[in-house]
Amino acid sequence: MKEDFYDILGVSKQASETEIKKAYRKKAIQYHPDKNPGDQTAEANFKKAAEAYEVLSDPKKRAQYDQYGHAAFEGGGFGGGGMNMEDIFSQFGDIFGSAFGGGFGGFGQGSRRTKGSDLRIRVTLSLDEIINGVEKKIKVKRKVQAPGIQYANCSTCQGTGQVMRVTNTILGRMQTATTCSSCGGSGQTISNRPTGSDANGMINEDETVSIKIPAGVEEGMQLKVSGKGNAAQGNGISGDLLVLIQEDKHDKFVREGKHLHYDLYISIAEAALGVSKDIEMVTGKVRIKLESGIQSGKTLRLRGKGIPDLNGYSKGDLLVHINVWTPKTLTREQKNFFQSMLGDTNFEPNPSQSEKSFFEKVKDMFA
Repeated sequence: MKEDFYDILGVSKQASETEIKKAYRKKAIQYHPDKNPGDQTAEANFKKAAEAYEVLSDPKKRAQYDQYGHAAFEGGGFGGGGMNMEDIFSQFGDIFGSAFGGGFGGFGQGSRRTKGSDLRIRVTLSLDEIINGVEKKIKVKRKVQAPGIQYANCSTCQGTGQVMRVTNTILGRMQTATTCSSCGGSGQTISNRPTGSDANGMINEDETVSIKIPAGVEEGMQLKVSGKGNAAQGNGISGDLLVLIQEDKHDKFVREGKHLHYDLYISIAEAALGVSKDIEMVTGKVRIKLESGIQSGKTLRLRGKGIPDLNGYSKGDLLVHINVWTPKTLTREQKNFFQSMLGDTNFEPNPSQSEKSFFEKVKDMFA
């Protein structure tokens, strides 16, 4: 089982942003590759700490993690699990400050790898796909480097990605480093741009991306497929493909979180005599037995027949709402029967104390 992000950083679930940042910096310095050269265990811990910080430092991601756990960022490369050293130092390099003057792999004081822009798509799922999970193959138009493009070291910064500036102050001459404006800090510029490519040497290309969507996702949830956005220049890393989940409305079931609601209509005769009914679920038939004398408005709860949660530990329930259908037209014989029942004490409404009124049910809903 994947280790808890809070445990990785050694903080509580109530930790503040400042406490999380401080804990990550401590772990990052402890396991930094410059401090532990060739130590694979230290490198793995360094990456785990960065992955945990990526989620817990973002309020939206943290809220999703608190609600759904690791499942909120899994399934086909979602989340930070695919982070490499370039990702970590490009995103969180400021965390280390001056603890490692030389950086790592050129990312501290040297050139930095740029990242391509993200792409966003919407995916509409049926109830069947939400309950069972699904793999979708989506055609995405993304920018990639044109074949034959060539790069050279930036002439302004000589490939370092930074420009040194000397300023005279009352304390003497001070030297500062700023990001090179010519190459954006990448240290590279285009030396040969293929015909048909844009100013950045990119062309549009259609790619079919396979997206594994876990069971239990919800409307409005956003999943991430790492590296399937637009490509970056030079030795940069591609952006991500952000997948926004939409739900297709079902004609029989209404979703409420991980629970499903279903309206079951029965006749007066079925309500009086009792009956067994089959409900067609997306996972197969469910048979329920209705006792004689069942009242309209009663709700039956079928545990575990709803939607699985993202963690996969449990399932929601199916709530069956009973509605007794009153016919709008009657034959002569039917009218005679019901007229003969008028005044019969057995047909007079006589709810028991255990049967709640409509207002009591509403009160319970908002309690």
